[in-house]
Amino acid sequence: MSSLHKSRIAEFQDVLGEPKIVLQKLRELCFSGIPFDGGLRCLCWKVGFAWGFSGLLELYSQFLKEMIIQPGIAKANLGVSREDVTLEDHPLNPNPDSRWNTYFKDNEVLLQIDKDVRRLCPDMAFFQRPTDYPCLLILDPQNEFETLRKRVEQTTLKSQTVARNRSGVTNVSSPLKTSAPNSLSEYEVLPNGCEAHWEVVERILFIYAKLNPGIAYVQGMNEIVGPLYYTFATDPNSDWKEHAEADTFFCFTNLMAEIRDNFIKSLDDSQCGITYKMEKVYSTLKEKDVELYLKLQEQNIKPQFFAFRWLTLLLSQEFLLPDVIRIWDSLFADDNRFDFLLLLTLRMLTLDYPISDVHLILKKAKELQDSK
Repeated sequence: MSSLHKSRIAEFQDVLGEPKIVLQKLRELCFSGIPFDGGLRCLCWKVGFAWGFSGLLELYSQFLKEMIIQPGIAKANLGVSREDVTLEDHPLNPNPDSRWNTYFKDNEVLLQIDKDVRRLCPDMAFFQRPTDYPCLLILDPQNEFETLRKRVEQTTLKSQTVARNRSGVTNVSSPLKTSAPNSLSEYEVLPNGCEAHWEVVERILFIYAKLNPGIAYVQGMNEIVGPLYYTFATDPNSDWKEHAEADTFFCFTNLMAEIRDNFIKSLDDSQCGITYKMEKVYSTLKEKDVELYLKLQEQNIKPQFFAFRWLTLLLSQEFLLPDVIRIWDSLFADDNRFDFLLLLTLRMLTLDYPISDVHLILKKAKELQDSK
């Protein structure tokens, strides 16, 4: 480890060790990249999202019980094949308040989540590997609770073969990303008592969807939660690594509170919607580089062809995961983080693409920000 790197770690430790953390000082350090050592990145991200540490593990455990364990127990108690329509509740009950009706509607959301999380970061094996910390609350051998994986396998609902993304365009992909396996049988089956990292991500997204029925789950959220979970699940501090699922859930929830409007179609044309933000990319480009702006206009290249994915997914599909995490260090540290995201998109337009030098993009975007 170089003396410069040691010095940088010491700077972070000094700021984080103060009785009262000065956020501005911490953000300035984080903007230039956070060292992986000692769990510094995980701690800085959690501080940056300003959520408390006490009581959240218990709260998340309660979510698991209420939204995953109890519905499975209720289904088992009611009987999956019972057809006696004289019963108060049964699979054919048309009442919208029926527990069965809720269970089936949740399955529709779960199937889409399951399809998306299984192909997370297909260029790396991490999400297919077993976690060192499976959820013992659910994988209790004494009770054999229904896991989400079993729920997907057992459901008779038919999912569409063509997935549509938030903008109605099929098969949104990045040239840097490799394709994922096409069927469930192509994934390695883990032994009982184990669960893959993608199953943890699936659980996080399902609970988020249950707690936020107004938005539920929209394709693309998996690309937001993936880098968050990877960061917490690879924390070198084993005590914190054990709680990666809960940490990811609450950081994801706080992040979504800032960007959820991008995923709500009815807000597209409002000032907080994604259409307005995409148009802002072009209007700012016109100010900064009118020649490029006119060239794009001449070729009828609309911002939704690229800016939609860049802005909605926080560039998570444009770079390999380590580079995405480095970009997010700067993005999460900036006071006006999503104004800075716009500047990043501008620099990606004006530099040769595809770009591998993330540090150059960040440097040029910062220069553009400081010139305002």
